[in-house]
This record gives sequence, C-alpha cells and structure tokens, in this order.
Amino acid sequence: MSTDTGLQTKHLFSNIDLRKLLIPLIIEQLLNSFMGIIDTIMVSNVGSEAISAVSLVDSINILIIQLFTALAAGGVIVCSHYVGSGNTKAARGAAKQVLLVTTAISVTITVIFLILRNPMLSLIFGRVEADVMTASRTYFFYTALSFPFIAIYDAGASIFRAQENTKTPMTISVISNVLNVAGNAILIWGFHMGVAGAAISTLASRIFCGVVVMIKLHNSSNKLAIREYKKIRPDFPVIKRILLIGIPSGVENCMFQFGKLAIQSTVSTMGTAAIAAQAMTNILENLNGIGGIGIGIGLMTVVSECMGAGRKDEAVYYIKKLTALGEIVVVSSCLLVFALTKPVTLIAGMEPESAKLCFQMMCAITIVKPVVWTLSFVPAYGLRAAGDVKFSMILSCCTMWLCRVSLCIFLARVFGMGPMAVWIGMFADWTIRGILFTIRFMSGKWAGHKVI
Repeated sequence: MSTDTGLQTKHLFSNIDLRKLLIPLIIEQLLNSFMGIIDTIMVSNVGSEAISAVSLVDSINILIIQLFTALAAGGVIVCSHYVGSGNTKAARGAAKQVLLVTTAISVTITVIFLILRNPMLSLIFGRVEADVMTASRTYFFYTALSFPFIAIYDAGASIFRAQENTKTPMTISVISNVLNVAGNAILIWGFHMGVAGAAISTLASRIFCGVVVMIKLHNSSNKLAIREYKKIRPDFPVIKRILLIGIPSGVENCMFQFGKLAIQSTVSTMGTAAIAAQAMTNILENLNGIGGIGIGIGLMTVVSECMGAGRKDEAVYYIKKLTALGEIVVVSSCLLVFALTKPVTLIAGMEPESAKLCFQMMCAITIVKPVVWTLSFVPAYGLRAAGDVKFSMILSCCTMWLCRVSLCIFLARVFGMGPMAVWIGMFADWTIRGILFTIRFMSGKWAGHKVI
C-alpha cells in the first residue's frame, strides 16, 4: 500500500514532501533558540539584575506570544483542512480571517498592557529587588509595543505553512534574529543602553518580521495569496471555526504560562543567583526540545491536510512516523546541549553559584527528557490538527497545575529544594501527559471531530 523512502515518503493518496516541510521548520526553531542564547549571553554580561529582569518579563511576554501562536495554529489547521479538501478559495478566505483576528486581538492587548504595565509588574514580581523591577519596567514597555508585529508574523507564517511553504517563514525569522543580535551588540555594548538596548533591538526585529511577511503574502504566486488588505472584512462563520480551534489551544498555552508565572514568583524569592540559573536553564531546555517542536508544527500541517481530504489512515501513519523521528531528534539534541552547558555558562559570565545550579538542573533534564518528553508533546500536535483540542486543553491544564505548579511550590517551600523543584514538577507533568496522550491516540476518539 505504501513505500517508505525515509523523509521523502509518498503514501497512497499523499505526496507531501516531509523533508521540504520539516527541515526549514527545524532549522528555524533551532536558530531561534541559538539566537536566544546569544541574546541572553549579551544581556547577562550587563549584570544579574539585567538577565533577571529579562527573564521575569519574558515569562509574561511568552504568555501573550503563546496566545498569538494558538490563534495562528487555529488558522493553519482550518486553512490546511480546506487545502486538503481541494477548496483553495475557502482556504484563502480563512487565511484573511486569521490575519484580521490576530491583528485586532494583538492591538487590543498592547493598549491594555501599556496602560497597566507598572501595576501588573508590581503585582506579579513586587518582591524582587528594586534594580530588577526598574529594569523590568523598561524592558516590558518596549516589548509590549512589539506584540502586534509578532502576531502578524505568526499569522503570516501559519498561512505559509498551510500551503506547505516553511522556507519563507524560516528565511524571515533567520534574518530577523540576526538583526536582533546585531542590534543588541550595537545598543548594549556600543551605546551601553543595557536592558533598554535589548528591548529596542527586539522591537525592531519584530517590526521587520511583521512587515516582510505581509509583503510576501501579497505575492500572487502564493496559493493563499492575500491582496488588498484594506478590503478584508470579518467573516464570522470562518472566524468561529478558527476560534473553536484556537481558543482551546490558547487557553492551554495561557494556563501553561500562568503556571510558569506562579513558578517564577516562587523562584523570584530564592535570590538573584537562582533566578539567573533558572533563566539560563529554561533557554537550554527549550533548545534541546526545539527540534521536536519543529516536527510537531510540521505534523500539524500534514495531519490537517490528511483529515481535510478524509484520509484518517494516513493521519495515523504520519503521527506514528513523525513521533518516532521526534524521539531521535530529542535524544540527539539533549546530548548536544548538555555538552554545551558548561561552555555557555562560562561565556555568559554567570556567577559560580548560578552556573553550578544550572549545570545540576541540565544533568537531570538530559537524563529524563529523552524518556518521557516526545510522547507528551509531538502526538498532541496531530490530535489538535484533527480538531481534538478540548481533550488536549483539559489534560494539559490539569497536569500543569497539579504537577508543574502545586508539586513545584510544595517541594520548594516545604523541602527547600530550590529551583530543582521546578524540574521535578516538569518531569511529572511530561510523564502523565505522555501516558494519557498515548491512550487517547490508541483509542481513535481524536479522529471523530469535524473542523470544516
């Protein structure tokens, strides 16, 4: 029935080129993380207060960015279902609505955050040192201005991925990250602007992303080209379909970040050394899982097209195949990042206590993550692509608050385990999620949903 030729698999009804789809996604995710490390190294050389401020504010920023990512995911799933069914006109209409709704929501959030930024930071991180709070307010102001541009980029990237074009978003993202790092070097080291320099550089790079992706989408050679932006009007039935997928994913992502904020509040009481160690560990842990995330994002497009065309057997095939590939990538990434941990902490100029804590946490992550992480994340992308978003939302929220938050706070406050408590809670979360997502996949219930 099918011939397996590695990544170039041609299944019975499908000629999706997995290599062409996945490699740019993985490269984009990896380079984003590498640039994040370089960014952190630059900021950390300003001082512990600077990296602590960036880490604290980014825990809020990521909350908002995850919301945009979820809306974009809803868009790519709806668009890909239409593409798989052969209805290009409907796919193009859905693409316009994705862009419209993400822009409107992001502008609204930006206005609210700019008005409430000081009381919000004081409420969440009021117990941090005064220098850290001052730097946090500066960093938050500039990064909040960038929300509409990152939302537009996410929406545009999702539209390109729905037409199996992952190379264009990768190229835009890579250039943007290079500009960000160059801007950091100039503003932090050249003009000695500290945290403000890092924030302004981030803002400029995100403006670049948003503008360029809009220009690229306008090209008529795209299957889902978007022209005459000013004439786009709300199509509420289509918006409803997008939100029915995007909102549960958004709730899941937001709850995940709220949990991280709760954890961050606990970590912020452990002192600057612990905050800095946790910040660097977060970046390194994100790096060793980013290849798996890239495969999951690609799986979302593949499964959406298969389900849109009514090919459930192929959706099952690709979920299994790409989960296995994800495991290989995660194992390799964990070993590579672990080998880089000590050099990175040295180059970053971390204080000895922070560097030691970071290395200890990375040891535990390198042992546990290859065993339980892949099944807890990669198949879930396929289930969401089939429309099974409520199960994913409920499961993820429950394990987040039970394991990552409650268990972490309990271990930190009762047993005084420090930032390692964060990762023990994380490991418990990954394990439970992996088991329950596997059971859900094997049951076949995820394939009974309708997206379009």
